[in-house]
Amino acid sequence: MKKIMILSGAGLSAESGIKTFRDNDGLWEEYDVMQVCSTEGWRADRELVTRFYNDRRKDLADKVPNPAHYALANLEKRYPGQIWNLTQNVDDLLERAGCHNVIHLHGTLRDLRCEDCWHIWDIGYRAQADNEYCPVCNSNRVRHNVVMFGEAAPAYRFIQQAIDESELFIAIGTSGQVIDIVSIATEFANSVLVNPKREMYVTMFGSHEQYIDEYFRYFIQKKASEAVDELEQIINELFI
Repeated sequence: MKKIMILSGAGLSAESGIKTFRDNDGLWEEYDVMQVCSTEGWRADRELVTRFYNDRRKDLADKVPNPAHYALANLEKRYPGQIWNLTQNVDDLLERAGCHNVIHLHGTLRDLRCEDCWHIWDIGYRAQADNEYCPVCNSNRVRHNVVMFGEAAPAYRFIQQAIDESELFIAIGTSGQVIDIVSIATEFANSVLVNPKREMYVTMFGSHEQYIDEYFRYFIQKKASEAVDELEQIINELFI
């Protein structure tokens, strides 16, 4: 059975008003990323990091999916069992748009995780309480369920499986700085990049630079929501 591997990044949700670290008005300007998104920062100031994720969770409550989220949900309905929907985003907008099989590679804002028994549970959009306890083991060693710099991302194990099972790779709204989308694209005869900007790709040896889109068969240089029709046309040509 033909499958489609979709990998989405911050650009997918940016149009819904969710700030990214890389934008001019993004989170980089408000926070030192290593203070709030790293294991070192977590060990140094758990209160600051918890407050940061409480704010992100609260901010997510009034956000709504954009046309790109709904397009991916419709794709899942049209090709049941044929979509690998992997996202680097920690929001729940894909699910709210109607997606049912989303793999969050970096965790989820709505969930908390117990550091003792690793139980994960949904708290919605509320803040983590000062006296939050694990509902399974009653430990008070509770934290956000978002992967930080300096720790493993367990869901990455699905990336290679998706590559092995898919015949089309679609990268949406990701710069490739966290997950190397170029190395993934080279595994496919058919690949699509959706990004409003041309991003440079520097090889591991730093010997030369090329644009990331040069490694993809198709490049849609538009915002995710604006690329929906063109992306659908490409998929129809390849899968019907």
